[in-house]
Amino acid sequence: MFSRRKVLAATVAAISIYNFPGSTYAQDKPFDGVQLSVLMEGHPTTDAIQKMLPEFKKMSGIDVALEVVPEQDITAKMLLEMSSGSGRYDVVENNIIYVPGFVKSGYIVPLDDQLAKHAPHFDKADFVPGYFNTNVLDGKTYGLPVYGESTFVMYRKDLFEQYGLVEPKTFDDIANAAKTISEKTNKEIAGITMRGRQGIEGVYVWAAYLWGMGGSFLADGKSALATPEGIAALDAFTKVLKDYGPVGVANFGWEENRLLFQQGKAAITLDATVNGAYNEDAAVSTVVGKVGYVPVPQTAANPKGGSSSLAVHSLYVTADSKNQEAAALFAAWATAKEQQVKSMESDPNSGVTSLTALNSESFNTRYGAFKEAMIAAINQGNPDYLPTVEQANEVINNTGIAVSKALAGAASSADALKEADEANNAALAR
Repeated sequence: MFSRRKVLAATVAAISIYNFPGSTYAQDKPFDGVQLSVLMEGHPTTDAIQKMLPEFKKMSGIDVALEVVPEQDITAKMLLEMSSGSGRYDVVENNIIYVPGFVKSGYIVPLDDQLAKHAPHFDKADFVPGYFNTNVLDGKTYGLPVYGESTFVMYRKDLFEQYGLVEPKTFDDIANAAKTISEKTNKEIAGITMRGRQGIEGVYVWAAYLWGMGGSFLADGKSALATPEGIAALDAFTKVLKDYGPVGVANFGWEENRLLFQQGKAAITLDATVNGAYNEDAAVSTVVGKVGYVPVPQTAANPKGGSSSLAVHSLYVTADSKNQEAAALFAAWATAKEQQVKSMESDPNSGVTSLTALNSESFNTRYGAFKEAMIAAINQGNPDYLPTVEQANEVINNTGIAVSKALAGAASSADALKEADEANNAALAR
């Protein structure tokens, strides 16, 4: 299984010491005329890669047809194509939590031999260790991390100062501040905003409450959501959103949540570290310089893991691809240090996985306001933050239904989580 718990300690030191010179790409177009079909998530990283595709074609001769879909839709779309053996995609992107299932099903292939052929484009030592090693299973490299992130709490320092509020270090601090600001502004500013959309988006954020209050998804191979800790976590999450969140928060995904906060319409959010790049971008944000960044609360001891995520999204070559060598070249090129550094110039991309990019003057200039908090979150990140079992997709979907039911008031937290446990255990038993 993944060797993930031991790979984070060196991240800060590595970010400080690695700085590799740019590599020279071959210009002989060895794959001239090859066409690749690539499926990726909507994300700043994807936007940047899309803009650089003409450079890739000039270098390699490869035409890339890039299809971009929202994160909440990509897994179902991938599974439909890969399970049918359609060969629709050569390269796909997804969260590393699905790798065990993809590998067992034979949907993706190891990249080690292919990457050896593309040495000018692949520098393993330049990747953040905690990101790269999440893609290694049984000693084989199955993917290349195209972006990584953790989670932290973002709050409006100006509003907290105006209303005499303390820095939000606990879930109670968050709830109290959300209540105060919501009431003091007559709800013109939402006290808090988070993702509430059913599926992986809502589950991803609610998991901070679950782990932070001492719960977890699984215990002894079974679903363990309807515990006192899990029920308390769902109660706290749904209460603060229903009482002090914005209208329509049950349908908020990453983008809706991000936009509301960066437009100055919410006082607090708990979300991905990549959101800091938007907060500090004067071209799109009204809260530049007004945001504080603090760790996700951990208000109950939890030996199974912490409340900050370690989310890594990687590029994988499909087993049904007829152009696996060319596909591996695209994955290596898209994640190489040169492209990652360029991506920060064109898009608000702080989710880079390259040590060179993280060390760059550009990163420090653009994202210095939250870099320290981001690195701390990564190093505290929980690699099992979302379940990594083969049935991860089903477990997350069932949990997402429970979170949505509780948020809508259609079921109590206890009943919703009990129902999710039953559905999850049925899936885990298969």
